[in-house]
Amino acid sequence: MTDQQTAGSTGRRGRVVVTGAAGLVGQNLIPRLKARGYADIVAIDKHRANTRILAGLHPDIRVVEADLSRPGGWEDTFAGAEAVVQLHAQIGGLDAAVFDANNVVATRLVLAAAAAAGIGYLVHISSSVVNSAAVDLYTETKKAQETLVDACAIPHVVLRPTLMFGWFDRKHVGWLARFMKKVPVFPVPGDGKFRRQPLYAGDFSNIIMSCLERRLTGSYNISGLRTLDYIDMMRAVKKASGAGARIVKIPYGLFRRLLLTYALVDKDPPFTANQLAALVTPDLFEVIDWPGIFGVIPTPLDAAFHETFNDPRFASVVLDF
Repeated sequence: MTDQQTAGSTGRRGRVVVTGAAGLVGQNLIPRLKARGYADIVAIDKHRANTRILAGLHPDIRVVEADLSRPGGWEDTFAGAEAVVQLHAQIGGLDAAVFDANNVVATRLVLAAAAAAGIGYLVHISSSVVNSAAVDLYTETKKAQETLVDACAIPHVVLRPTLMFGWFDRKHVGWLARFMKKVPVFPVPGDGKFRRQPLYAGDFSNIIMSCLERRLTGSYNISGLRTLDYIDMMRAVKKASGAGARIVKIPYGLFRRLLLTYALVDKDPPFTANQLAALVTPDLFEVIDWPGIFGVIPTPLDAAFHETFNDPRFASVVLDF
């Protein structure tokens, strides 16, 4: 792991509550928080298998399995905390009610619990999709989630990352890399020349820690600094992961039909037709000077892919889908 330091920290190391902690960002953030000196961490997530993985990796923190869209004892864990890092989100799937529960209802309840506990600072993880041309369940509920956060009285920062990858990635680049290792041919829709701005979760974790220590407020679009075609990104993933599959272009329509067919047998598919549409949407997101703003040294993309797939502690840990 590359423990890059952010400048200008204030030395705050009080209790931090992390919601959605067993997902990609949380699993990347928590070991870095610990390395940074945070000893009082409360990690909340409803995914039983992944929460158990988190607890097994970090027996020295408090891990709570709870559904944040339903009132319960989890609210009590906010007492005495200085800050909340709000990571919980429904990213994939086909059920509109699930997106609403996990992105909207849960956020409303978390903000209420944080306010009642007198939490002094909130880091909210939104998404670049709120500025996207895509229209889907994830995009619309993330917009609604951000509206709730903007209306809350707690001092807060909103971070909008682009597509992320890193240790524990079960849905995006990580899933594609594992798929690439299992098959002789890896399909790419169309010509594969739709631009992506991948963001390393390690760098993003350092940005979150900078916010906790500096108490920055406002909204920031956090894009990967390097823009490349999707097909070139997958070539870089193939090289870093050691996958042997041959990358082959297939017509977009055929690719979509295959996804729709797969969704008939898997009600929670790892990649959906709606996500395919979002993938090929010609979005390029604002690139700000986040290294300068947050005092974070960015990891070169090839080095980040190498760390993702070759770290001796975490690269082999696969979260449940």
